[in-house]
Amino acid sequence: MSGAAIHSLPCSLNDAARIASRLGIPMRAIALHRFPDEELRVTVGPAAPTCIIYATLDRPNEKLLAIMFAAEALRRNGAGRLVLLAPYMCYMRQDTAFLEGEGISQKVIGSLLAGTVDRIITVDAHLHRITNIREAFPGIEADNLSAMPAIAESLRAGGLDPRTIVVGPDAESRPWVNDLAERLGLTCAVAQKVRFSDRSVEVGFADPELFAGHPVLLLDDIASTGGTLIACAKALATAGAEAVDVIIIHALFTTELVAEFIGAGIRSVRSTTSVPHPTNAIILDDTYVAALRCEISGTDLPEPTS
Repeated sequence: MSGAAIHSLPCSLNDAARIASRLGIPMRAIALHRFPDEELRVTVGPAAPTCIIYATLDRPNEKLLAIMFAAEALRRNGAGRLVLLAPYMCYMRQDTAFLEGEGISQKVIGSLLAGTVDRIITVDAHLHRITNIREAFPGIEADNLSAMPAIAESLRAGGLDPRTIVVGPDAESRPWVNDLAERLGLTCAVAQKVRFSDRSVEVGFADPELFAGHPVLLLDDIASTGGTLIACAKALATAGAEAVDVIIIHALFTTELVAEFIGAGIRSVRSTTSVPHPTNAIILDDTYVAALRCEISGTDLPEPTS
């Protein structure tokens, strides 16, 4: 019998079941009960020596409490090692106090989770002033996996026009854009963005003539309000792009926003399975399995892509 099991929050049961099946280990649902005053009761299944908690952390506040309570129960019931698989990691964007009096959420959540589990696995965390994910989770193992291999494989399998240009909506997207373009042998470019508010941005390109008559693949790590992607798509259409398709690593936007994307000239929107969403089209199971196999077998494997 395996010495490991996956314990999943309700929002991730289907994804967790697929991963558990691939690894040949049990998957156990974490049960949540909300009292009338909104307090939470968390109940876990039997603990294994190694317990993997699967919880993608979009809409994170209740989930963070659930992880804390589940970890306590699993430790008390015999788990010697806890691994948190959080494909989307919350509260990473606020890594400094941009205005006087602001709390630094990355520091607080990083320390909280580092004091709860032994290893954290996430995907393309939204990092700014740090480059190594372990700096966000001091004193424990942490892996920031890349979705680019899975995205590139999906695009190759679906057929890709060699004239396609991979575009990022801002300077922060350059690492992902460069990586994907290199894997696919395509040209790439990054927009220049000025943000006025969550939904108000201005986007331009240093060389707009580059896109005339070419299909464009617009790549972003996180989309929540969609303002940046819509502004970028409109700028690309003005520049004469033949078509604009969007790939999002972490889809946090409401389904109603898809109509706005189409209205802005976006032909298709696809996201990875890091966050359950109707636009999910790129499965990250292989990425997770490669990172988790050493937890199951105890065998050292090549470092996951980061």
